[in-house]
Amino acid sequence: MTVQIALLRAVNVGGRSLPMAELRAGAAELGLAQVRSVLQSGNLVFESPSLAGAELEAALEAKVKERFGLAADVLVRNAAEWETILAANPFAEAAESDPAHLAVMSLKGAPAPAAVERLSAAIAGRETLRSHGRELYIVYPDGIGTSKLSGAVIERALSLRGTARNWNTALKLAAAARG
Repeated sequence: MTVQIALLRAVNVGGRSLPMAELRAGAAELGLAQVRSVLQSGNLVFESPSLAGAELEAALEAKVKERFGLAADVLVRNAAEWETILAANPFAEAAESDPAHLAVMSLKGAPAPAAVERLSAAIAGRETLRSHGRELYIVYPDGIGTSKLSGAVIERALSLRGTARNWNTALKLAAAARG
């Protein structure tokens, strides 16, 4: 069985409440094993005997819709991919000195380089970002919550859906996936 990490987009924010115990139960109904949640922001780590990638994302999205009535994007990376994502971080200094202001945003696909360049050029604040595969790494030196470089702005610019986790959460997910 392959260890997988699922990131749910926009749950337990803005009034969209999704109890983690019920989310774990819904994932188990799909045949996923050793399902555990990490924090309260829609993060699951589990073992999957057969489902992976886009098929697993679709199954989890359908389960969330069926069980909770919520349309929520789910992004899945396996444990090895997550380790590669951590290793590819171009902002090692920020990861050490200010991990709460460094985010990794997982996307449904790899963004077009021209779209990333346009997005970078349009940043009005002190934020910086880099793209690697299906992930964006973003440093928010003045804080994530007050930044104009929101997830919605990024998604519009890249024409891709995604969800971000700060570096501390990214590390917790890796630790959970390692067991």
